[in-house]
Amino acid sequence: MPKLRGEAFWRETLRSAHYVVAPMVDQSELAWRLLSRRHGAQLCYTPMLHAQVFLRDANYRRENLYGEACPEDRPLIVQFCANDPEVFVQAALLAQDYCDAIDLNLGCPQMIAKRGHYGAFLQEEWDLLQRMILLANEKLSVPITCKIRVFPEIDKTVKYAQMLEKAGCQLLTVHGRTKEQKGPLAGVASWEHIQAVRKAVSIPVFANGNIQCLSDVEECIRKTGVHGVMSAEGNLHNPALFEGRNPLVWEMAEEYLEIVQKYPCPLSYVRAHLFKLWHHTLQVYQQLREELAKVKTLEGIVDVNRELKLRCQEEIANQKEGEKPKEGLPFFHWICQPYIRPGPKERCKENGASGTEKGVRGKRALEEEEDGNSELLSKNKQKKKLRNPNKSFDPSLKPKYAKCDQCGNPKGNKCVFNMCRGCCKKRAFKETADCPGKCSCPYKSLSKCLSQRVIQNPEISRRGAVDVGETAVLEAAGDS
Repeated sequence: MPKLRGEAFWRETLRSAHYVVAPMVDQSELAWRLLSRRHGAQLCYTPMLHAQVFLRDANYRRENLYGEACPEDRPLIVQFCANDPEVFVQAALLAQDYCDAIDLNLGCPQMIAKRGHYGAFLQEEWDLLQRMILLANEKLSVPITCKIRVFPEIDKTVKYAQMLEKAGCQLLTVHGRTKEQKGPLAGVASWEHIQAVRKAVSIPVFANGNIQCLSDVEECIRKTGVHGVMSAEGNLHNPALFEGRNPLVWEMAEEYLEIVQKYPCPLSYVRAHLFKLWHHTLQVYQQLREELAKVKTLEGIVDVNRELKLRCQEEIANQKEGEKPKEGLPFFHWICQPYIRPGPKERCKENGASGTEKGVRGKRALEEEEDGNSELLSKNKQKKKLRNPNKSFDPSLKPKYAKCDQCGNPKGNKCVFNMCRGCCKKRAFKETADCPGKCSCPYKSLSKCLSQRVIQNPEISRRGAVDVGETAVLEAAGDS
């Protein structure tokens, strides 16, 4: 059959999907997708998959896509992060028989995407993106789609979207935030940018951002004219968002855990989902929060969920007439509802710290942690304290190390150059200067080191001799 494109692809293959569950790393796995589909979701994405790993690792493919066949899990779009056209297409070819389209992630703003050079950190490399999409559009039997973030300028965002459409993108998801808008600096997504893109391209457009309930979905479609709306955070806190319901948390949690028993996934995924579903309740029952964090089995998670349910039911039974939700919540904490991420100023107030000019919370002073007060320790240090109650974080008790002259890491105990092992090796290779402390030369001896330099730098052999500095070192070595 010919490959469907644009509007025809959205209408026939994706069944005119309006309600979409976003691709979320370790969070939009099969069990969660099935739960979301039961409660109104019409289209789901897989978690973001790494194209290079998917291509080389059969276990990765089996765990993330090649598992048990599930006819209910369609339509489905597989999302990849990649920065190489050939790798992206080869990975997509291995995935295309298990999905309805392949999505290229151009929206991830996290530091791991910056280090790996993918996601939103490719949005300035238009030539590379054109080559990736052109090749995928040519080779794949399913359509290619893209998920992007916006530029601060609407005009540049529109040109970006038009470039992707021209290269062969058949559907575009626009997250109305820039790559700098993340975490406490996320702010409000710009529907104005999304509306401008929708008017400028002829392919279907999905909107992403500012979705906390079904009325937000309807308002977004009305204001921007998009074909569908994608939800990530809103869906995690309320899987029935697209039904327009706010069910009891334990109903959703129990249903999800039943699906996990049929379609298993890593325990870390399950725990993370329950942390989201029970978010507001776990602020009340802190002890159960710790138990959920430490539990090692699915049965243990089921037990914690049951205990949370019993405590909430007891609280409901003792509730006074006319009592209202606390902490400014729209519903009582045992009801699925959105979590409003605090902005920089609010976060500073929560942590008792004044923000900087950019609104980023200040770092906790070291002296606050010296007495070991768990309320002042970071969450990571609190976990270490639980594992080892005798552990102290007093900086004065830490052993003092001499620092490397080059990088500041602890220097080697026997290094005569006052360097760490890594810096000493670099010096040994560059200057052919072996450290008597035996921590430096990667080839264990000067003769092997020199021969390796000749192999890696033929210019040395063409000169017929080593330079003056190397000659002096060799003479010194010969004398010894």
